[in-house]
Amino acid sequence: MNATLIAVALSLVSAGAYAAAAVAQSRLAGRTDPSTGILRLLGRGAWWSAVGLNAGGALLHVAALNYGPLTLVQPLGALTLVAAVPLGARAAGRRVGRTEWRGTVLTLLGLGALLLTAGGSAPHETLTLPEALGVGAATMAVVAGLSRPGARPGLRHAAASGITSGVASALTQTLTVAVTDHSGGPLFSWRLLTVALLVSAFAMGGLLLSQTAYRGGLGAPLAVVTLANPVAAAAIGLALLGERLQGGPVSLVLALLGTAAAVRGVILLSRAKARATDPGEAAEPPVPVVDPVPSRLVIGSPRRADGTPLGVEPLAAARAGGPSHP
Repeated sequence: MNATLIAVALSLVSAGAYAAAAVAQSRLAGRTDPSTGILRLLGRGAWWSAVGLNAGGALLHVAALNYGPLTLVQPLGALTLVAAVPLGARAAGRRVGRTEWRGTVLTLLGLGALLLTAGGSAPHETLTLPEALGVGAATMAVVAGLSRPGARPGLRHAAASGITSGVASALTQTLTVAVTDHSGGPLFSWRLLTVALLVSAFAMGGLLLSQTAYRGGLGAPLAVVTLANPVAAAAIGLALLGERLQGGPVSLVLALLGTAAAVRGVILLSRAKARATDPGEAAEPPVPVVDPVPSRLVIGSPRRADGTPLGVEPLAAARAGGPSHP
């Protein structure tokens, strides 16, 4: 089978696993108090289910990176959001809306255009130790800036999660290509050990940042994660790993159009899922309860200065001057 087809097939299954993990994390975040620490999450089975799904998706993603370049594999990660639409709707007990279907179609069309321009050859270049350290330092600086206190922490944490996950994918490709290289080089070296540590740190950091981001719902944070991930990975692939878009200027225009369609689809999906998961929209204002007997005496009811309870005078006046009743 062609290496490109293997990479696409593995990426599709990986996206499904990541989508199920995102839905599980979102449901867990909705049932968890914001002040809950990491240690309490470690004692919950739902957390470990999400971790297991993320681990499965990561392993499949690593396998896909062994057969295809970052510019091919990473855009397919947007299918995580597409798969999360029916999964999230089913978990919430509702149907997929028309806006969600429109967003799904646009995202798929955009991904198809991007895949036509992506290089199909198997990866062969890797990051050097200085490049890996530079990428790690720059990523930590960006994440620190996005994690600062301020407005809209969910979207900023989602962007940080997507960036760290994308960088982890780029470093994972370096690790995979170096380990599977049959040139006779040493299997263990300072470069590979450093890259492995960076991959572990960024993968765990991305998981924890996404869990924090999903406290505000699944739609918009997952859309930001989905967009930030391939952008970060593709930037590293194009700048440091020698990856190129094939087809010349025509393919560049097609890639830009595909990117615009995918971004529009993701925006539609995020808006639709935000409306579907916003608990404030379904809530109705409480109806005030009116006492049908205004003269009923209640312990602790307000009284005037002379001690007469409020609301008694109309009934007393009616009994004094009105017709008598049997």
